[in-house]
Amino acid sequence: MNTKTHWESVYHSKPADAVSWYAPHLEASLHYIEQAAPGREAAVIDVGGGESTLVDDLLAAGYHDLTVLDISAKALQDTRERLGPAGDRIKWLAANILEAELPAAAYEVWHDRAVFHFLTQPEQRQRYVAQVLRALKPGGHAVVGTFGPEGPTQCSGLEVARYSPDELHGTFGRPFELIESSTELHQTPWGATQQFVYCFCRRQ
Repeated sequence: MNTKTHWESVYHSKPADAVSWYAPHLEASLHYIEQAAPGREAAVIDVGGGESTLVDDLLAAGYHDLTVLDISAKALQDTRERLGPAGDRIKWLAANILEAELPAAAYEVWHDRAVFHFLTQPEQRQRYVAQVLRALKPGGHAVVGTFGPEGPTQCSGLEVARYSPDELHGTFGRPFELIESSTELHQTPWGATQQFVYCFCRRQ
């Protein structure tokens, strides 16, 4: 089963609030995005946005140049339908982030909660970082959340990588200045606790 087929199967078989990474509001993500882009005209891309409520909260906060990318077309369609008419204001990209043809220097903010830790091979991580460098404007900000050192070793049947803040920042390298990092204990819909690490960086 290829990656796209796997995630289409996940989103066809489970409602949005029944996957482990679901949260009613991504408070850490919102905090960092608002820090990165206090002006609501900033272009923001949410990588692996799926059925997350982040786009709802960004719209409610006044952001209007929003792109949501996910490998699952089903997840994006469900989110678009949930938003109703407001969904027409969003750019929707059904693509694998490692292969997506993103516009150069197009975004002030790159957000990813829980895609990067699925990239377990060095070449995958290198391609991902190259995508960030291409698509993020100089001086723009990246907000990336992954499983922390005490997080799970698998998610949705797939192996994952785990990171401390220093390890996560180190994977992105010198072009990114670490502004802030944090650790979050995420509660799954069934009450389990998962450790997440966030890095908030500025592209130099």
